[in-house]
Amino acid sequence: MRASVGDKVVNVKDNTVVGEIIEVRGEAGEPPYLVRAEDGHVALVASGRDIQVRRAEAR
Repeated sequence: MRASVGDKVVNVKDNTVVGEIIEVRGEAGEPPYLVRAEDGHVALVASGRDIQVRRAEAR
């Protein structure tokens, strides 16, 4: 899984957006990612079967 700042992390079970990636801490876009949820909560997210990265529409 590769991502960039501004991409969204999505829960694949119910297709809901977990949050927006505000920092990529792995090498070459790899996890872990620092993610900000809509409520402002910030969490470190690693890869897993239940999450997917949705690319930001405009770069």
